Amino acid sequence: MQMVVDSLRSRGKIYKKMQEVSPKELGIRNKIKMYKATDVSGYFWAIFAVSQKSRLLMKDVHKFEEIYSKLTLYCEHNFKHKVIFIDAPLCSKAEAAFVQAGWKIY
Repeated sequence: MQMVVDSLRSRGKIYKKMQEVSPKELGIRNKIKMYKATDVSGYFWAIFAVSQKSRLLMKDVHKFEEIYSKLTLYCEHNFKHKVIFIDAPLCSKAEAAFVQAGWKIY
């Protein structure tokens, strides 16, 4: 979590409240870190951190969209911003699909 906070702070994003959501709470078996955060303006942020060795493809974009929809149902509100941290190589089509879906990629 500290890596995510430091990375966002270096980009000028400061949060009042940041809470980790366990994948087990959503019924997901993926190894992903999820956070819901509230910034100083009162907007809600969905923050995902993915660490894997293989390349992220288009099927992964659909998987993250499903996880995001489960998160919105679990938290009972929509998020203003969606951010994803990826350490793996990213397919160019997947990157375009993430941007088109409204994700910010770091």
